[in-house]
Amino acid sequence: MRFEKGHKAATRRHIVDVASRRFRRDGVSAAGIAGIMGEAGLTNGAFYPHFESKEALVREALTSALADQQHRLDEERTSLDLEGAIRRYLNRVHLEDPAGGCPSAALLPEIARQPLPTRQTYEEGLRSYVSTLAALLPDAGSAASGRRATAIFGLMVGTLQLARAVPDAAQAEQILEGGVEAALQLARAPSS
Repeated sequence: MRFEKGHKAATRRHIVDVASRRFRRDGVSAAGIAGIMGEAGLTNGAFYPHFESKEALVREALTSALADQQHRLDEERTSLDLEGAIRRYLNRVHLEDPAGGCPSAALLPEIARQPLPTRQTYEEGLRSYVSTLAALLPDAGSAASGRRATAIFGLMVGTLQLARAVPDAAQAEQILEGGVEAALQLARAPSS
């Protein structure tokens, strides 16, 4: 059977999109190839012409999720200040959509257990995102701004993880708002 030009690339992109959402929703360990391919409307046999292993798919899905997150921040950067970026991250919509949200908040413990190439891929995406956050700090461009932006992002990720872990919606909202306040205090603290 002959397919039209670009079919293989489109199929690969679809598999990556499905896997990216599935990994963030269920976790890397819980998301098997059969489930991902089934959700993509494909057979297991269609996996191997596109990827050499699940690890390769994890790496590409992580790259895609990080790039999407970076793209959203870059697009909003002209209209958002740091507080807006923090509030866009720490909100109910993001809280309720782990599959479409930040890969860090959804997958950090599993990323830490991945092989070195996958962790290096994550580190590249992290650096890019943190660099964009650092540019929004009052001391942007200083040596301390990158460290502070990393700490702010870590606080944001941890806040989102805690808020997702509690079943009480009001408590989750309080956790999110406390995270916003703490991140803003850290952002406004004098550089050391």
